[in-house]
Amino acid sequence: MINVIIADDHQIVLDGLKSLLEREQDICSVGEALNGIELLAQLEIKQIDVAVIDIDMPLMNGIETTKEIKKLHPEVKVLILSMYNDNEYIRQLIEIGASGYILKNKGKEELVNAIRKIAAGGEYLGDAVIKTLMDEMKKPKKNLSDEKTQLTKREIEVLKLIAKGYTTPQIAETLFIAHSTVETHRRNLIDKLGVANSKELIRYAIENGYCH
Repeated sequence: MINVIIADDHQIVLDGLKSLLEREQDICSVGEALNGIELLAQLEIKQIDVAVIDIDMPLMNGIETTKEIKKLHPEVKVLILSMYNDNEYIRQLIEIGASGYILKNKGKEELVNAIRKIAAGGEYLGDAVIKTLMDEMKKPKKNLSDEKTQLTKREIEVLKLIAKGYTTPQIAETLFIAHSTVETHRRNLIDKLGVANSKELIRYAIENGYCH
């Protein structure tokens, strides 16, 4: 069971999201909050897997709330629910540790899929969000002339799946390879591309045109 808490400053939104999630057998809405401060207080007393957070809240907005969650409760996954399809918001939230970013005008199916994917350890960016990040780029920033950044065909396949939010077991199943092989490719990608973690791999993939 995936335990979810929802934070939004509009009660009607909270009620609607809770009603949607209660229809899913594997998702349990265990709390709601009208701002980031209320959310953080509930995290102290409840076992939460995923926090669904509105980016625009009073007292403590979604960005500040995400920073505090990742500092105090790093095991809690954060899914941002936003009206803003804005490149800077998206980049900033990915950098501070959000596992997903979707738009409020999307349907129930995307919300549920995002919750399930990030609860399983993956990342989730909606198609519209990925398009915004890609449109921001004037041209791909590929720096593959250096031998250290030459990627093999298999590494590129793994990179594309990581960028789609696939977990290690999902990548292994898709490519018919062992879990340990996936992790080896992941480490090689991090080393070759000079990034710190999987979130930065996703950012690299988006900026360099691998999310097609």
